[in-house]
Amino acid sequence: MPFTNNDTLRRLRYNLNLNDNKLVEIFKLSGLPLDRAVTQDMLKKEGDAGFIECSDKVLSAFLDGLIIKYRGKRDNAPPAPAHQDDHLSNNDILKKLRIALALKEDDVLAIMKTTRPDITRSELSALFRHKSHINYKPCGDQFLRNFITGLKEVYNKQAEPEKTHPQEPPA
Repeated sequence: MPFTNNDTLRRLRYNLNLNDNKLVEIFKLSGLPLDRAVTQDMLKKEGDAGFIECSDKVLSAFLDGLIIKYRGKRDNAPPAPAHQDDHLSNNDILKKLRIALALKEDDVLAIMKTTRPDITRSELSALFRHKSHINYKPCGDQFLRNFITGLKEVYNKQAEPEKTHPQEPPA
C-alpha cells in the first residue's frame, strides 16, 4: 500500500502534536492559507465522506510552513526552487523535515534507531544527496513511515516535564 501525502500529513499532525489550529497556522505561514474545514478533510481516510486528496503542492507548502514555524522566516532569502516535475519525493519530504526540525545526522540516526536499528551513516547520507549523484538512494515509503513514527518517540520525550524525585520521608 503506497504511503500517500494524506498519510504523511496525518502522521505528522499526530506525531508532532499539532492540533487543527496549528495546522491552519502552518499553512498560512507557507503562503497557502487553508481553512480548518479543508485541513480536516485532508486528514480523513480515503473513502470517507468529504475526503480531499493532499497534492504534492499542498504537502510541500505544509512542510515549508513547518520550516518557517520552527526555524523562522529567512530575511532576503530567494524563493525556494519549485520542483521541475511538480513531484514531491520521499527524499524531499525527509529533507524538509530535517531542515524544519534542525536535525543533525546523529539526531536522524537516533530517531531511526527507535524504529529501524540497522541504518548506517552512509545509507542515511545517500538519502540526502542530489538525485543526479552517483550515491543517491531513493527514500522508500517504509523508511519515511518509520522516521515519522520515530519523531513521536523523540517529541513525546521532549514534551514530558522533568520528573522530580519524591522527597525522603522525615526521619
